[in-house]
Formats: sequence, structure tokens, C-alpha cells
Amino acid sequence: MKNKPQTLYGIADSPVGLAAWILDHDIRSYELIARVFDGQREGLTRDDVLDNITLYWLTYTAISSARLYWENKLAFFDPKNVSIPVAVSVFPDEIYAAPRSWTERAYPKLIHYTKLERGGHFAAWEQPQLFSEEIRTAFKSLRDHKATALNR
Repeated sequence: MKNKPQTLYGIADSPVGLAAWILDHDIRSYELIARVFDGQREGLTRDDVLDNITLYWLTYTAISSARLYWENKLAFFDPKNVSIPVAVSVFPDEIYAAPRSWTERAYPKLIHYTKLERGGHFAAWEQPQLFSEEIRTAFKSLRDHKATALNR
């Protein structure tokens, strides 16, 4: 969105423009999304892809979902020193696979770090079961801590 801002014109112009923007996100996501249209049965289905595009289109939320990239003026890889508990799941097909050393500097209260075997930038969409299991595992310690505190 910062690299190819001209693609943003299509987001609100037509469903085809929106589809092109989603496919143009990054090369690995493109490959993972496009393989279904080549007849492969792995991962997302055609309906998954079309449902996602339709959801963006009907709710007119593509522009707002892209806005954070435009508004973010911070250096992308600078540690942000986030002071709340953080869990990081590194998916192998993500644009940037954050190494643990960087993650620990960026998030001083890191409570969970995992490198996973599959998934990419759209992991919640591509691998919903794996993603939800990762969320549960990542924040289990906070749930257990809260339950212990409530039982006192």
C-alpha cells in the first residue's frame, strides 16, 4: 500500500479492482490464493477467496483496512517497546518472519513465541484451525492467572 499506492484506486472502484488489490498484496500470498484457481485443492477454496472479496466489497471496509499502512509513520522494523503481554506466532509464508531475538527486544513482556509449519500473511483466513489453536495456547497463561486471581 505504501509501495504501490496506485493499486488503492481499485479498492472502491469495482469488485475486480478490489480482487486485484487483495491478490497483489505480496507474492507469497498471491501464490497461496491463486493456486486454487489452478485446480489445486490445498488451502483456500474459490468460495473462500470470493467470499472474502465480497465481504470487503459489501461492507465497504477495504479502504479502512488499508488505512493503517498509510497512517503508520513509524519505522517498520524498529522495536516499539510494547508494554502489555504479547504473543507472537511466526508463520513461514508471512512477509517478515520475526526472529525471536528481535521479538524479545520489541516486546519486553513476550509471553509466547512460536514458529509454525504453515500459514502466511492471512493466517487466520488460510489456516483458521491452526490460528485459533495458537491464540488459545498463547493466552492460556493469562486465562489461568486471571482464574487463580478470581478464586482467591
